[in-house]
Formats: sequence, C-alpha cells, structure tokens
Amino acid sequence: MIRLARVPLDRWSALVPALALVLLAFTWGRSLPSGLVALVACFLAGAVLAAVHHAEVVAHRVGEPFGSLVLAVAVTIIEVALIVTLMSDGGDKNATLARDTVFAAVMITCNGIVGVCLLIGALRRRLAVFNPEGTGAAFATVTTLAGLSLVLPTFTTSKPGPEFSTAQLVFAALASVALYGLFVATQTVRHRDYFLPVTQQGEVLDEEHADPPSARTALISVGLLGVALVAVVGLAKGVSPTIERGVAAAGLPASVVGVVIALLVLLPETIAASRAAARDRVQTSLNLALGSAMASIGLTIPAVALASIWLSGPLVLGLGASHMVLLALTVGVGILTVVPGRATPMQGGVHLALFAGYLVLAVSP
Repeated sequence: MIRLARVPLDRWSALVPALALVLLAFTWGRSLPSGLVALVACFLAGAVLAAVHHAEVVAHRVGEPFGSLVLAVAVTIIEVALIVTLMSDGGDKNATLARDTVFAAVMITCNGIVGVCLLIGALRRRLAVFNPEGTGAAFATVTTLAGLSLVLPTFTTSKPGPEFSTAQLVFAALASVALYGLFVATQTVRHRDYFLPVTQQGEVLDEEHADPPSARTALISVGLLGVALVAVVGLAKGVSPTIERGVAAAGLPASVVGVVIALLVLLPETIAASRAAARDRVQTSLNLALGSAMASIGLTIPAVALASIWLSGPLVLGLGASHMVLLALTVGVGILTVVPGRATPMQGGVHLALFAGYLVLAVSP
C-alpha cells in the first residue's frame, strides 16, 4: 500500500474536491470554450489524485484485508465512470472504448510501470529484487483475466464480430470477480508474506506503515472521497466531447481516447510505484502495478458488462491482431522477468520497449 503522509489531512486534498464540485455546478450542461476546458481538465486530474489519496487514508484506517480493496474500488469507480460517460454519448462509435481503456491499463501497468520500477530499482542496487511467488501469482491472474476478457471474444462464434453473447459476458464478468476476490484473499490473508518486500539477500521485510489516522480523519476522508468521485464523473462528462473532438481533429484513432483515460486513472499508481522502487521496495512497486492491472480488468469488465444493460450501443471486447501480439509478447517477457526473482536494467528496458511499441501502434495502427 502506498505510504501515507504523517499529516492528518493534506490541505490540497480537501480543497481540490470542493473547488472541483463548485466548478462542476457552474459548467454543468453548458458548452465549454477551450480555455475553460483546460481549467476543467486540471481540476479533473486534481480530483482523481484527491480521490485516491482519501481512499488510501480510509484503507489505512480499516486495515487488511478490507483496506486493500478501497483504493482499487475507488480507482475502478473513476475508470468505469469515465468509460460509461463517454459510451453513453457516443453510441456505436464508442463500442470499443471499454476494451481500449482496459487494454491500455494492462500495457501501462505491465510494461510501462513495471519497466520504470525495475529500471529504477536495478540502477539503484545493480539488481531489482522481488518475491517471485507473489509476483508470479499476480502476473498469472492478470494474464488469465486478460485472456478471458479480451482475447476470447475475438474467437467466439455466437455473435458476429469480436463480441461476447449475453451468457459469455456473464461468465467473463463472474470469473473476473471470482479471480480478483481469490487473489485479494491470497495477498492479504493466507500468503501475505509472498507480497512483502525482500532484501538483496532474499530476506522478507515487513512493509512500512505510518501511524493509522484517527477515526475523525477517516470519516472526513470518506466524505471527501465521495465529493471527489462526484466531481470526477461530472467534470468528465463536461470535457468528454472536447477530448473526442481533439482526437478526431488530430487524425488519431478513436482508441487514443481509451489511452488518455487509462493514463489519467493510473497516474497516482505510477507516481507511488516509482517512489517505492526508489526506496528499494521493488515488490511494493510490482504489487501496485499488477494490482492496478488486475483491478482494471477484474472489476471494470463486470461493471461495464452490467452497464451494458441500459447502454444502447454494442460492447466490443475482443482485441485485434496487433494488440494480441503485444499481449503475447508481454506475457512471454513477463514470465521471463518474474521467474528469477531479480532483474537487471535490461529487463526494465525490454518492458519499456514493449510499452513504446504499444504507444506507437495506438497513434499509428
């Protein structure tokens, strides 16, 4: 879990959600000029960071195993809200938005964040050391979820195109929730030591923890978390037309919208994972990266599947050929990275090269 600050509540995390909510009240239902869109986007990003901060405070107060779910659920609410907001306005043209966002999250976490953290850890201590048992379990879960939710729809025949039938979609959603729940139980209850940082000699270290916040601080964070989430959903509704017009005007594929959403949602995890790697807590970095990928698939897919009941357009989840190749390369390279339990800067560079390849293909497929 991300190390918390020792102050009860940061002023920025209390001020930004309130200001974002005021801005939402003034902009709701209005056509926004470009200058105001930039301001709204800044407050949208700030509200996302504030929401994650308050989720961490609440998680630290309630403890494990429930605490680890708070951040993942909060981030997933943000991601689903952004996806559903754009899909509800776009009809058929945004049918692939959920797939694009979830796949972008997998590429960002499993290659971008993992690559940066391994590179930081290896450059700092010559070798980035982590626990292969815990990391392997996390990576296997991510791989299975990605295969069931993003690869299988391309090859099913019940419906034309890369779509699940209703029965298949229900199975994928239930399997995602079940696997995610099983992994959380494994990480926080039965095999917690597999996910703790290790020294260069392989000795397990207990995680760093700040003093738990008071009950009053936690209750305030619950309220501010709700305010931040409402602000995120509302402001995203306001800027979504501008995002889509900007992508179209630049001549970029519509899938770039999914990349933008994933980058925004995963920004806090990226910062936290990089800081953990700089403190020689590479295992913590990998927990954050792979946990984010797992939550993105394991919780977002069921939520979007439920939302598809009232959404008018189709829900396309199957990946194309080039993305399946990138996913296969990610799985193969990830296995070779995880098995030894230690990595050199080379492994970090390989993952970053795969991430760069994904970004190039996203812009120029």
